[in-house]
Amino acid sequence: MSCILNSINSPDDLRKLSEKELNDLAGEIRKTIVTTVSEKGGHLAPSLGVVELTLALHYCFESPKDKIIWDVGHQSYAHKLITGRRDRFSTLRQQDGISGFPKRAESKHDILDTGHSSTSISAALGLTTALSLLDKEGKVVAVIGDGSMTAGMAFEALNNAGHLRKDLIVVLNDNEMSISPNVGALSSFLSRKLTSRLATRLKTDLESFLKRSEVGENIWQVLKKSEDSLKSLLTPGMLFEALQFEYVGPIPGHHIDTLIETFENVKNVPGPVLVHVLTKKGKGYAPAEKHPDLFHGLGPFDIATGKPKKSPSPRPPSYTEIFGQTMVRLAREDSKIVGITAAMPAGTGLKALQESLPERFFDVGIAEQHAVTFAAGMAIEGLKPVVAIYSTFLQRAFDQIIHDVCLTGLPVVFALDRGGLVGDDGPTHHGVFDLSYLRMIPNMVVMAPKDENELQHMLYTAIRHDGPAAVRYPRGNGVGVSLDWQLRELPIGRAEVLKEGQDLSIWAIGHHVHTALLAAEELERQGIKAAVINARFVKPLDEDLIGKTAEKCGKIVTIEENVLLGGFGSAILEILSEKGFCDVMVRRIGLPDRFIEHGSQQLLRKQVGLDVDSVVNTCKQMVKSVTTGDVDTPRVHPLPIQ
Repeated sequence: MSCILNSINSPDDLRKLSEKELNDLAGEIRKTIVTTVSEKGGHLAPSLGVVELTLALHYCFESPKDKIIWDVGHQSYAHKLITGRRDRFSTLRQQDGISGFPKRAESKHDILDTGHSSTSISAALGLTTALSLLDKEGKVVAVIGDGSMTAGMAFEALNNAGHLRKDLIVVLNDNEMSISPNVGALSSFLSRKLTSRLATRLKTDLESFLKRSEVGENIWQVLKKSEDSLKSLLTPGMLFEALQFEYVGPIPGHHIDTLIETFENVKNVPGPVLVHVLTKKGKGYAPAEKHPDLFHGLGPFDIATGKPKKSPSPRPPSYTEIFGQTMVRLAREDSKIVGITAAMPAGTGLKALQESLPERFFDVGIAEQHAVTFAAGMAIEGLKPVVAIYSTFLQRAFDQIIHDVCLTGLPVVFALDRGGLVGDDGPTHHGVFDLSYLRMIPNMVVMAPKDENELQHMLYTAIRHDGPAAVRYPRGNGVGVSLDWQLRELPIGRAEVLKEGQDLSIWAIGHHVHTALLAAEELERQGIKAAVINARFVKPLDEDLIGKTAEKCGKIVTIEENVLLGGFGSAILEILSEKGFCDVMVRRIGLPDRFIEHGSQQLLRKQVGLDVDSVVNTCKQMVKSVTTGDVDTPRVHPLPIQ
């Protein structure tokens, strides 16, 4: 069997292929994607669903002169394969390999770094406006999924695009998860023919002719209303027509000939156009077609069965699982508890609540801003909302957290899954800013558990707290500790001394408490006695204990999986400064002032010095600097005390 994919080195090569060869190529691409993702993990179902769409777009438009923007980027694997990255595709999502998302530094065909949803139309409108102002040639296409259309930003962009009337093509990839079911051969045929080159020219000429007189203007308005009525009756395009878009579709998204005909036609339509394409998520791989949600993003799996590849040994439950189980338990005990998520019921663990108590589960779609203010409204009326959102996505609702929740001190709980380095999804998904951006907000309590058992107690504590609270926990499995059945409320702002020591004290937050304990054990074998403190809270901090350890040891090491700027270590420095501890040496271990690329969590943590060996070396250097009089050791320089 010929391998057409090996002959595709750029999108230009597609235009040399026949329709049959394009369809054969689609099959080869699907096989390559399934094979690679089965070994490396990744976003399978979204990419399988847009193979023909990707080929048709690159066949009709001349990338990179014409610019194609993939919203979120989950569906960009076929795009990567035909834009010069075929030979590196086996390195997908691996350290120093290609990213799982579009990345400008990787290819001239990747127009925008994406990873968060609903940004494509805004960026595309900016691009086409710039091309117009600079008198440059090129079409701009934004490909957005129906799920991403639930975000307000997408509609803000549509509204502005309709107002500006710039040439812009929006492709709505409808994989039957959200958008209207009004489909059929007639509506597809009608929309394609109404946008053909001949029809468009005749329509423009007729409009120009009739508008030359008052009578003709009236006739034109009647004809225009008739066309709109017919299209609205047969297609689900009323909303987009109201936003001043020319609506085309729905059209079948796996028929390359239909897609090519449509895109060739809409290239000639002036102003904003929306092409509604119907695709099947997971197309071509039966397990993904049957369970697209399970194959959206996944680790390595067995191709024959679709089941995850077994890990070498049994693993403890994940933090996400423990959160979900605890939510169900607490909600059964308290009828005021409700769970809210933004299109991630399974990913956040709230699917358990959805199945057990569906009337108290709310999925608002990809609309994090709305989720937070929605929760605020619930809290005003006495409910106890828990908003479960990945750390990186909660960034999108920063203003709502401040203005709608914290300003009035409403009791909303934020469950921040995927706090810290998430691994192979890379910089758009690392949750490494939350400790910094949350701790600076008045009225907010910020905590992070050392293990899955403490997560239970923290969630219980946060729900019982009469004010805003955030519980932040990492991606992946817990430590493997036993779970207490009796939940207890933790004293807000109180840390926990896990190990005594006089040579230095290690203050750690979250799951790196165990990194600190392992480092302390190794240090003790080398004759250095390090105290280990589980901070539990980033805000408020245990100021008394910080002062006592500073007086006792004179040396403090802080550990956090968060950016150092404004994070947990910075908070301790501020306390020491305010209390006037001039001679306390402090060394902060955390993430540097740069974006961390993709790779496994273990490799990335070692790279940034968050593994046990690195912590041990940091502590040894600090102790050694005291005996040698090393003047370069960081010290606290307090501000004058008033």
